Amino acid sequence: MNLPETETLRTMAEEALRACGARDEHPSADGTLIAGSPITGGVLCALTPSGPEQVADAIAEAHDAFARWRTVPAPQRGALVRRLGELLTEHKSDLATLVTLEAGKITSEALGEVQEMIDICEFAVGLSRQLYGRTMASERPGHRLMETWHPLGVVGVISAFNFPVAVWSWNTAVALVCGDTVVWKPSELTPLTAIACDALLRRAAEDVGAPTGVHRLVLGAGPVGEQLVDDPRVALVSATGSVRMGREVGPRVAQRFGRCLLELGGNNAVVVAPSADLDLAVRGIVFSAAGTAGQRCTSLRRLIVHSSIADAVVDRIAKAYGQLRVGNPLEDGVLVGPLIRGTAFEAMQAALDKARADGGIVACGGERVESGGGHYATPALVRMPDQTAVVREETFAPILYVLTYETLDEAIALHNDVPQGLSSAIFTMDQREAERFLAADGSDCGIANVNIGTSGAEIGGAFGGEKETGGGRESGSDAWKAYMRRATNTVNYSDQLPLAQGVRFG
Repeated sequence: MNLPETETLRTMAEEALRACGARDEHPSADGTLIAGSPITGGVLCALTPSGPEQVADAIAEAHDAFARWRTVPAPQRGALVRRLGELLTEHKSDLATLVTLEAGKITSEALGEVQEMIDICEFAVGLSRQLYGRTMASERPGHRLMETWHPLGVVGVISAFNFPVAVWSWNTAVALVCGDTVVWKPSELTPLTAIACDALLRRAAEDVGAPTGVHRLVLGAGPVGEQLVDDPRVALVSATGSVRMGREVGPRVAQRFGRCLLELGGNNAVVVAPSADLDLAVRGIVFSAAGTAGQRCTSLRRLIVHSSIADAVVDRIAKAYGQLRVGNPLEDGVLVGPLIRGTAFEAMQAALDKARADGGIVACGGERVESGGGHYATPALVRMPDQTAVVREETFAPILYVLTYETLDEAIALHNDVPQGLSSAIFTMDQREAERFLAADGSDCGIANVNIGTSGAEIGGAFGGEKETGGGRESGSDAWKAYMRRATNTVNYSDQLPLAQGVRFG
């Protein structure tokens, strides 16, 4: 396997490749998992996916390791994550190159994703000394009432191509310090970045003396994920992907009384008020809509702008779009890389056709850009007469629909009138408008911002959304509670046995 990284990382990755049961095959071999690059549309290598027995063995090993890992003091568990963060720092550039090759991100975004991994490791190390419970006042004399938090079990992580390493790290770093073990099924589109991350974690486990079974990697498509979803030994399934996928995963995990953490679709909007700083707004809008070629779950899809400034805002965005260089993300100056594959480009064109049929006018963009065999497109800006069905759907491509409003109530109603509820923002210099947008009757999303775009969340805050986005929370704040089980404890240190609520029995 010809991996573009340092000799040390290549050696570790090859060890991880063998450990997860995969091996290099000729790309034309039946049943192989193709690792391709959207930059050229070519094949990097082909791997043998994990079979049912290998997946079962991975879950069994993680389950056995959990029995030991959960008894290790949390600060000592933090040492594993600290070491992982050090190795990520050491190999940051190499891992970012893999992210670019497999996901098509420009270099700065790929480096930013690896930095996000390093940041969550730092957060989780601190968290390892802050897994706090609480003590409550008991109504009974001589009693203490308290909550304690304990490790949950095996966490199955199913991640998507667009953040091939960061979302894994959100789950894994926090789960490990909470005392859980992890089985990871990455996107079948990005297996090499997963192999590299698993290699680094294996080295970290070896360096600190942690059991190798605390993390296992399995490779493959749908059946591999289904096995994680259905296995009762997997206490929590954290799945990132489409709403369709979430509709399948949620009921199946619930049927066996397991836990789910779902991060699904987003149809994110920005409201631009008359008082907005338009220079600030345009910069935030352009990055949120065109960054990562519109393939973030937090990408901006809808622009709801006051009618009095709509023409000016559209003109500014169109001008900015015209300055965006689309092409090979490894080249200097490129800001928009490729769509992940041809079906994504086809979906973009189909959405634009629907928008035109609904009376939409494409102000700019949407054209194919020829560049090295991949599927590249200029970001599209589409003025819509109203919020039609295509606008209410999420198309994973750089399309920004523009709608207008007259009153803030109308803007908020338009904003909330979609099935998804992930990220949102308002650009305004009016504090009343800002506070209203953040209030209970404002944005119904899990993320609501003022004077920044919809993309670029920091790891310190809990990440996730409402409605069809799934309701899950990952990363910072108290998202760690999803990876642990809560116990309510009552300790009687008196010589009496009073019953709660004054009940007398006997």
